[in-house]
Amino acid sequence: MEIKQLITFKTAAENLNFTQTAKILNFAQSSVTAQIKALEAELGATLFERLGKRLFLTEAGRKFQLYANKIIALSYEAKMVVQDEETTSGTLVIGAQESQCTYRLPSILKEFKTKFPEIRLIFKPAHSNEAVKEQLMEGKLDLAFILDECKIEDALHVESLVREELKIVAFPNHPLLEKSLISTKDLESETLLLTEFGCSYRTIFEELFRAEDVYPANKIEFVSVEAIKQCVIAGLGIAILPAMVVEKEIQQGTMKELVLENTISPIFTQIAWHRDKWITAPLQQFIDVTRVSIGNMY
Repeated sequence: MEIKQLITFKTAAENLNFTQTAKILNFAQSSVTAQIKALEAELGATLFERLGKRLFLTEAGRKFQLYANKIIALSYEAKMVVQDEETTSGTLVIGAQESQCTYRLPSILKEFKTKFPEIRLIFKPAHSNEAVKEQLMEGKLDLAFILDECKIEDALHVESLVREELKIVAFPNHPLLEKSLISTKDLESETLLLTEFGCSYRTIFEELFRAEDVYPANKIEFVSVEAIKQCVIAGLGIAILPAMVVEKEIQQGTMKELVLENTISPIFTQIAWHRDKWITAPLQQFIDVTRVSIGNMY
């Protein structure tokens, strides 16, 4: 099998559309179809199936996708090894959550693009830590920003950069603000505005309730942290969010902090990459700028 075929398969597997794949790779659609058929013939397995007008990966296709991504990544790394290590061009694919993209990354990106304007950055949304770790394992990301507790990861290098405090927030006239301290029991009848399942601070919040045998019935789940903030301000419920996300609104008085009597475990902004990944010059430069930029914030 040829690298060209693997790249075509990788692109088709991500887009599930041969026409779009042809446009991205600047091939004729017939060339994409021919490459996929040749790959399937060599592997002795069908990689795609068409159901109606939609294209899907078969079970064999999903299994092969992991190895194709690894082979392509290794091919790229092999080229980088024999090329000038001081090269300042290339592409980095980075995963990050919405809160980090909004509140941590702008200063990092400004400094990085000033120093290394030729390096292309592609950011992928990271809605949960487990999903982003899986993408690192599969070679879909070069590096990821993670918000989580300190944990040992066998296959990943994880580096904590800054401690992030968590705050429970409500709209300014919420009755619970009359209490200097609240308990999880006080929140049982409240509407909780939660991030997606798998988010580290949602998990911490829910574990606090389970530890006290408290099970709030009213929950609303959001993809967007900014949507949660607006709902808190509108008085639709209570949320737990990193301090960096809500400090401006607390200062302005559009939302206020509820102080929980239980200790909330801290989380950390972390960067992570696969332990076996070749650290190219562009990736090392991004890591170095990130370390310095976050260090200068504190």
